[in-house]
Amino acid sequence: MQFKYDTKPTYTVITPVYDSIDANLTVNLTQEISNMTIKGSKNFIIDLQHCLTADIKSLNEILLLHEKTYESDSSLVFMGITDEVGQSFKKADEDRVLNIAPTMDEAVDIISMEILERDILNEE
Repeated sequence: MQFKYDTKPTYTVITPVYDSIDANLTVNLTQEISNMTIKGSKNFIIDLQHCLTADIKSLNEILLLHEKTYESDSSLVFMGITDEVGQSFKKADEDRVLNIAPTMDEAVDIISMEILERDILNEE
C-alpha cells in the first residue's frame, strides 16, 4: 500500500495512492494513523482524490477509524472525495457522521476549529 504524506505543524495529510476504498486500504490506513499517533501526530486529513470506488463493507471500517481517532482527542477529516465514492458514503449513511470537506482549505478549517474547541474545553 502506498501513501503520500504532507506533515504540517498541526496536522498530517495522508493521500492513499490507490483507486479503491477496500479492506486492504482501510487496514493499512488504520495502521498508518496508529503508527503516526504513537509518534506524536494527532490530526489527520485523508485525501481520497485517487480513490474512484468504495466497497460498502470497508466504509464501516472507515467509521470505526473515525470513532477511534476522536476517542483519542484527535481529528480526522476526509476530502477529495469523488462523486462515486461520495454516493457510497451516502448509501452507507456515513456522510452525516464523518467529517467530509470539499477542499483542503475547508479540511484545515475543520481541524483548526476542533483543536481550538479541545483547547477551550481543556481550560475549563
